[in-house]
Amino acid sequence: MSSSYLPATTDSIAQALEAKTPSEAISILYCVLENPSSAPDALRIKEQAITNLSDLLRQENRAEELRSFLTQLRPFFALIPKAKTAKIVRGIIDDVAKIPGTSDLQISLCKEVVQWTCAEKRTFLRQRVEAKLAALLMENKEYPEALNLLPGLIKEVRRLDDKLLLVDINLLESKLHFSLRNLPKAKASLTAARTAANAIYVPPAQQGNIDLQSGILHAEEKDYKTAYSYFFEAFEAFNALEDPRAVFSLKYMLLCKIMVSQADDVAGIISSKAGLQYVGPELDAMKAVADAHSKRSLKLFEIALRDFRAQLEEDPIVHRHLSSLYDTLLEQNLCRLIEPFSRVEIAHIAELIELPVDHVEKKLSQMILDKKFAGTLDQGAGCLVIFDDPKADAIYPATLETISNIGKVVDSLYVRSAKIMT
Repeated sequence: MSSSYLPATTDSIAQALEAKTPSEAISILYCVLENPSSAPDALRIKEQAITNLSDLLRQENRAEELRSFLTQLRPFFALIPKAKTAKIVRGIIDDVAKIPGTSDLQISLCKEVVQWTCAEKRTFLRQRVEAKLAALLMENKEYPEALNLLPGLIKEVRRLDDKLLLVDINLLESKLHFSLRNLPKAKASLTAARTAANAIYVPPAQQGNIDLQSGILHAEEKDYKTAYSYFFEAFEAFNALEDPRAVFSLKYMLLCKIMVSQADDVAGIISSKAGLQYVGPELDAMKAVADAHSKRSLKLFEIALRDFRAQLEEDPIVHRHLSSLYDTLLEQNLCRLIEPFSRVEIAHIAELIELPVDHVEKKLSQMILDKKFAGTLDQGAGCLVIFDDPKADAIYPATLETISNIGKVVDSLYVRSAKIMT
């Protein structure tokens, strides 16, 4: 900061707003903050200067300067109420988050703030910054470290009965467990979040988050109809708020339709009033997958995966379900191709389906083991031998039923004879 200072007045703030360049405005605001006055009016002006300066540094992408600025403000925080301090600190952390490529800086900044809040005994602020830190670690795929933060934090927040923060933390815990493929714990954490949310008013954005996570977990359990209804609720919440997550909710809705073999509904949803607002690569990708599914074409499916790689393969939720869908499509196509044959070369099937021979051979052997059809692989001749479906012989079930009935008659006669004897 500069050694000279400006008076902490509205004129100084206006002077900064009228500055010709952002650098000049930043210098003026630094000078305002150098003012030693601690009068109530001066403190109020300084708070305004901090907000303006933070916005300017964010616009200039000066993330490191924002970090040092937050450290320099610590003496000032001793002069203002704790609630205002919490608002300013969280505001600066959020401003750093808006600068691209700063995830590592955000994590180290949050860790610094947590240490400072522990030393200053600012529990309210520490809990929120720790929750933010856990969310950042999750985004950075540092799942174990993020999970280690949460148990103690949940106990504290539950003791203080801060339901809104508890909803955030439980929801975050559910996402972490899901990322680690621990579905039972993910469901338990989500249930805890819902229980806490039922006791208070939850903002629409947060309710949308809960519905979105519920949909993801139901889809993971192959309950696509229930998942669709949750994704629809999330989409309505995000759409009303014009939140960018609305397009992902809509994308997952379309995924559910495809997975329950209702791919024909996809075009109708996209062309609806709500769907037209989000037309773009995400929806185009799902439309291409739906077309491939309707035509049962593996080639179109692979073209869709190649053309929309970012939207399909790089989205872990969509990718997981599309892998399952691809396997189902491949099985259906192979069953259709081998149906006319009793013996056929594997190379011929691979040529018909336009896939590598080893890939087709591996899939056929898996299908035989799963009893999708009766047959065997003659690897010496490179052929697939298909057996006729063995017809169930009705005599065996009928014999078993007769023996069972005779057994009941004998038991009944034994009971009667025992009564006569007595």
